[in-house]
Amino acid sequence: MAKWPNVPSVFGWLSLTRRGDWLLKGERVNNPGICDFFGRNYGHDETGRWFVQNGPQRVYVLLDYTPWVIRASQTPASYQTHTGRTVSHIRGAFIDDGGALLLDTDLGPGVVHDRDLDMLVSQLCDTQGRPLPPAALAEAVDCLQAGRTADLKLLTGNGAVAVAPLRAADAASRFGYVQQPRQPAGEAECH
Repeated sequence: MAKWPNVPSVFGWLSLTRRGDWLLKGERVNNPGICDFFGRNYGHDETGRWFVQNGPQRVYVLLDYTPWVIRASQTPASYQTHTGRTVSHIRGAFIDDGGALLLDTDLGPGVVHDRDLDMLVSQLCDTQGRPLPPAALAEAVDCLQAGRTADLKLLTGNGAVAVAPLRAADAASRFGYVQQPRQPAGEAECH
């Protein structure tokens, strides 16, 4: 670190897709070792900007949506992030106006991978914990997508949480993260 004390931060090079793929300058990163490195060194600063720490340098991440992409395991009450971290607590669940399911977790906010949504249908219930018939479930999801409340809960490994509506455009401000970090004025640019 002492060797490079004034290494500029990098902006605009690294992205995270809604499916948990890393993109470096727009190209998908397929090397498992590099993906593991990104995952081990992924974090955020006090302003809500997410980055990968690369030695003394921070490489800020452009987020397609949320800082985490969450995968449900074969046991639907078990969740992991795109980096392999285990979610141990879910504080809230949201369905956005596009039909995506977001979870407010102990690690931060994340969108559930679209391939796992069908698996989670059986974990949605009414406020008494009873399964919903398909028509009632569809009506509840439609209400949430339209921005209205619905009597819907998500069963998790640590209880059930109410599912609330959320506009996708409001997710970053609601959860306090920066979706598209920009280089501060006057800061040296990394080329």
